[in-house]
Amino acid sequence: MPASITLSGLSYSTPDGRSLFDNLDIAFGAERTGLVGRNGVGKSTLLRLIAGELPLRAGSVSTAGRLAVLRQIVAPPPELTVADLYGAREALKLLDRAEAGAASLAELTDADWTLPSRLEASLARLDLAVRPDTPLAALSGGETTRAALAALTFDQPDMLLLDEPTNNLDRDGRRAVIDLLAGWRGGAVVVSHDRELLETMDAIVELTSLGARRYGGGWSAYRARKAIELAAARHDLDDAERRLAGERQAAQAQAEKQARRAGAGARKAARGDMPKIVAGGLERKAEETRAADARLAERRMSAAVSAVGEARGKLEILVPFSVSLPPTGLVADRLVLRLDRVCVGHGGRALVRDLSLEIRGPERIAVTGPNGSGKTTLLRAITGDLAPLSGTVDRRVDFAFFDQRVSLLDEAATIRDNYRRLDPGVGEEACRASLARFRFRADAALRTVGSLSGGERLRAGLACVLGRARLPQLLILDEPTNHLDIESIETVEAGLRAFDGSLLVVSHDEAFLEAIGIERRIELVA
Repeated sequence: MPASITLSGLSYSTPDGRSLFDNLDIAFGAERTGLVGRNGVGKSTLLRLIAGELPLRAGSVSTAGRLAVLRQIVAPPPELTVADLYGAREALKLLDRAEAGAASLAELTDADWTLPSRLEASLARLDLAVRPDTPLAALSGGETTRAALAALTFDQPDMLLLDEPTNNLDRDGRRAVIDLLAGWRGGAVVVSHDRELLETMDAIVELTSLGARRYGGGWSAYRARKAIELAAARHDLDDAERRLAGERQAAQAQAEKQARRAGAGARKAARGDMPKIVAGGLERKAEETRAADARLAERRMSAAVSAVGEARGKLEILVPFSVSLPPTGLVADRLVLRLDRVCVGHGGRALVRDLSLEIRGPERIAVTGPNGSGKTTLLRAITGDLAPLSGTVDRRVDFAFFDQRVSLLDEAATIRDNYRRLDPGVGEEACRASLARFRFRADAALRTVGSLSGGERLRAGLACVLGRARLPQLLILDEPTNHLDIESIETVEAGLRAFDGSLLVVSHDEAFLEAIGIERRIELVA
């Protein structure tokens, strides 16, 4: 039987009572499917429901074939090794005993002498040259993810469930994951914001508050179809608004006509030209006509208002939010930053050596290189958070730094209070308007930063910095797209394109770097 996953009438609410899915129906077959949607819509939760890790509120999940789930290993215990990801620790120990002549005859019948070479080949597919007994704690986050993915596919399961498999990976790691999935012959459901990876998918499923919808093809095909839907939604909204305006004009004209008739009848009755019983009958008939006309007008107006609301609701789902920024005032050739023979590292060990760099005017520079080459350490030295081992860092303009934790925000404070703290002179109305542009409207602006998801946290940080009237002239960003949904990434891209100051960005996301107009690259080596 072909591998498949079928969700029927699926409903689920978070522990705090927020409904994520209501009567959701969707199926995944033996193809590579990218699962996309805004942060908080429930993509990762859906994978956990499919894997049986969360209880259903209603509905069912049925699967055909073996599932394998990629789980993120944030802080592995020191005793956990690469072999443990494969469940191969004991099998490898048996081979060690056999080679030492310490294995029994019964044990030797269970020995798999091909296992070491098969493990080596499996890791090599993800560009990893590590021994199976290597502790996971000795690997970088990206290397750990690649090792977990290699182990996941080792026994050729029928369906893969992958949650952000390229997060925290360097360029080579991303390429290895993309190549692995390109050659995968089973089914895969991949939650990702990596547009390069999504381009290789056979289908895209978009998850929204209204449900799930499937689009054939990869990322470009999905975006082309969404553009057509957006144009149609705008056309429907225009038609609905014209209809509503017409109904309002008709209702006004009818009311004025009835008022004129009522006035003429009253004047005729006052002259005594007809018997009172006739006049009363005409008045009752006129009142019944007015009431019927009013009910008809109310129904038509209600239908028109409902049509506008429905059309506008579809448009709000389809249209990404946008950002407009005031100028920074940074002039061309103004010295922004100078590094002179800078060495940075930890514990006296240099990761970056003798780096000299100047940024002048509104330049856009990317710092790239493999995991472990010192990119984040370099940014910490530039911002003053870490003293260089040698050399000098000379900052000439004000700056804002976005690390992956968005630590410029106070976790215990609300988004609104963080904004007011970072821009103390702003009024409440201007504060709320700026936050609303980043989709923190009304009560959403009163959420504490500690309650936000990773993507929401970065969006809040951008709102608090880029929403101000006076912007810093240098923005420094460390992997800004790691926890954002694609719509938010594209919004950040639009905002950074509108930003006329200097950019210094660490990122492995090539689509992002191209979109924000990077002009120069500083390549670090491990």
